[in-house]
Amino acid sequence: MKTVAGKRAPSFDPKVFLTKVGNGKTTERAPVGHLIFSQGDAADAVFYLKRGRVKLTVVSQEGREAVVAILGHGDFFGEGCLAGQLVCMASATTMEPSTIMRIGRAAMIQILQDESSFSKLFMSYLLARNERIQEDLVDHLFNSAEKRLARILLLLAHYGKEGKPEGIIPKISQDTLAGMIGTTRSRVSAFLNKFRRLGFINYNGKMEIHSSLLNIILHD
Repeated sequence: MKTVAGKRAPSFDPKVFLTKVGNGKTTERAPVGHLIFSQGDAADAVFYLKRGRVKLTVVSQEGREAVVAILGHGDFFGEGCLAGQLVCMASATTMEPSTIMRIGRAAMIQILQDESSFSKLFMSYLLARNERIQEDLVDHLFNSAEKRLARILLLLAHYGKEGKPEGIIPKISQDTLAGMIGTTRSRVSAFLNKFRRLGFINYNGKMEIHSSLLNIILHD
């Protein structure tokens, strides 16, 4: 613990750090559909999602767009700039009203060097995200589009994560879901109708996900 004029300084709290602006940190409240950054923009900051949802999308040289991640409260993104990434590899867009903290690259590096508790929090997040990416890869390689859709819906409802599942997820377009699992909108529509017919989901504006949807993933 650091000292100031012979006195013990207060303990560093990462959660408090992520609520206060200044020293390279700014906070933005953004409406639905707000573009935080675009693919190809300069990568010079790490972002922390304090509230809301954000989708990350990439566009190929042929113009095809894919959704590579949907982020929620407590997620970081843009961390590639810490590894020498010069431009953003994806675009980030809000899916609902969101509050986003921007931490400049220099400020992020400094706090990681100075505060071990924040470094541990950030490292834990990166490890968990890396595990999720590996699970996504396995999912795409070995599971059907129907199972991939069921898994995405359960993840969006926070089934399998710490804390109580949300059950109801914000409105999300079938085009977005299709981009996430690598299939067509018509197939997503057919799968959703099947899930609803079987009582695994309900949707009317917002979608309610039941734990029974796990049957789709577990069924061979």
